[in-house]
This record gives sequence, C-alpha cells and structure tokens, in this order.
Amino acid sequence: MISASTQTAASQQSVALQHAVLKVLLYYDLFRYPLTIDEIFFHCSEKHSSRAAVEHALSQLLADGKIYRYNEFYSVQNSQEHFLRRLQGNKSAEEVMDKVYRRSKLISSFPFVRGVCISGSLSKNYFDETTDVDFFIITEPNRLWICRTLLIFFKKIFLMNSKKYFCVNYFIDSESLQIPDKNIFTATEIATLIPIYNYDLYQKFYKDNNWVKSFFPNSEPRMQNGVLKKSPGMFKQVSEKILKGNFGEWLDKLFFRRTLNHWKKKFGQQPHHEFELNMRSRRSVSKHHPQGFQFQVLKQFDERIREFERMHGMRFSSHSELVN
Repeated sequence: MISASTQTAASQQSVALQHAVLKVLLYYDLFRYPLTIDEIFFHCSEKHSSRAAVEHALSQLLADGKIYRYNEFYSVQNSQEHFLRRLQGNKSAEEVMDKVYRRSKLISSFPFVRGVCISGSLSKNYFDETTDVDFFIITEPNRLWICRTLLIFFKKIFLMNSKKYFCVNYFIDSESLQIPDKNIFTATEIATLIPIYNYDLYQKFYKDNNWVKSFFPNSEPRMQNGVLKKSPGMFKQVSEKILKGNFGEWLDKLFFRRTLNHWKKKFGQQPHHEFELNMRSRRSVSKHHPQGFQFQVLKQFDERIREFERMHGMRFSSHSELVN
C-alpha cells in the first residue's frame, strides 16, 4: 500500500514538473514559438525528469486547459497563427542553411578565427524576413579585435553593411570561453548554439559553460553534423604570420581602444551596468548588443510568468531560474 507521504511527494513532483514545462512554453511564447515534446524536454529545468514524464505533464496541462496543441506543437496560446508561423519559419530556416554554411566558411577563412557557431533565431530552427543570421565567433587570444575589425570592414565594404546574413556581434577568444552572465537567456543561447566550424573547440566551450546544466539538466551538446573542417587558406596563413609578433599585438590593442571609445561616445548614455552587459569589451571579448535584448527578454519573461499566474489563479514555485 502506498503511504500518504509517498503520494504527497509524487503529487508535488508532478506539479513541479508541470510548472517547469509551463515555464519553457512561456519563455518561447515571448517569441511566438510553439515547441515539440523533445524541445520541451531539452529545456526542462526539473532534474531527473524523463521524456515520458514530460509528455504526461503536457497531457495533464492540456486537460486543465492551460496549454494548447496543434499537431506535434504545444503552446500556452490557442493561436493557429503562431503554429503556422513556426512551420513557415522552420521551412525558411532549412532553405537558408546552404547560404549560411557558405558565409560560415568565408568567416572561418579570416585571420585568427578559431571557431564559428550560429546563435539567435536560426539556432532554434527559425528564420524569416525580420531575423538575421547571428554568428558567435571564437578567436585566437590577443587577436580578437584584429579579427573583428577585418570582418566588420568586409561587411561594410563588400556587403553594403548588410547584417541579414552576416551579423557578427559576439566574439570571445579561445582562452576565455566561459560566459559570465548566468541566466536563462544566456543558458538558452549557449544550449542551442549550432557548431559550424571547429567542433572540438565548440565542445570545449560547452564544457567550460557546464553551468548551463543547472538550467537545463537534459541538454546536451549539438551533434557534429555538417561542421566545416579546418583548412586555413593562403590568405589566412600569410596574414597570421605577418600579424603574429609585436606589430599584431600593437594593432589589436589599437583596434580595441578605438572601438571601445567609439562605443562609449555612441552608447555612453546607458547606465554603467547596462553598458557593461550590452557592450562588454575586453581584449578577450567583444559583445555588441546595444538594444539590450537580454534585459528586455528577462523582464518580459518575469512579467509573462506573473500574468499567467494571475490568469490561472496559481503560483509557480519560484522564479529563481531567471538568474542563477
């Protein structure tokens, strides 16, 4: 016979899992993006949960009228438009990948590029006329700003400053792989990165950011599918040889100082802590997110949770997953 305490514990565990599932759906609802069971399981914060348990939690939430289903997709909103939008976005993402691989190969041929990943919407398998292809780039230590400047120069001159398929807004070097902002936004971006060039370095990056597991215990590194092989061309080899010594050190520091000064003049009205987060600039990192997208998402997510609580007369166990 099952004891009352065991039944209570099982009931509490079931409720906790339902809450975890709802939070995943609420987070992606900010982007009007319904999810599959596998995606919900991947992002579920409840430890020791199984895919079968997540599927059962979804069936309970459906029965309670808290979520909705369209084919294999789940959402907190009963909006067919959102479901159809996802299907079209997935199709567009698939269609654009050949071009993305070509751009990735081009980026990998630039001096001091050591790793290339896709982030942003495309890393979640979504693309449309409003989104860009975001690249997350890992560079040689102490040459990040040379690498960045060359890529920005190429974008401005040869791509007419278009970032649609060439948005290079986040660089780190291979000796500073850990991301300091430990919250659900950055955890989501790291967990969903698509490695395109240098899979070994991507694995090291993933390992160095294993704090992501505290948000998504079921997450795993992406598989090595379609990753470009390391094959430095003549331009890359010759450029790196020329810029290897003192001249390269001087030039990297010069580009760093000038870029940082420019950003301080242009975005200096931001509070210091916001500027530090949005425009983080060191010799080992360059982050260019002047719109403060991370701040916006975290704020909207917290508001969305509270709105859902009021709507359904319930209370989530905690909001601690926002920031760790």
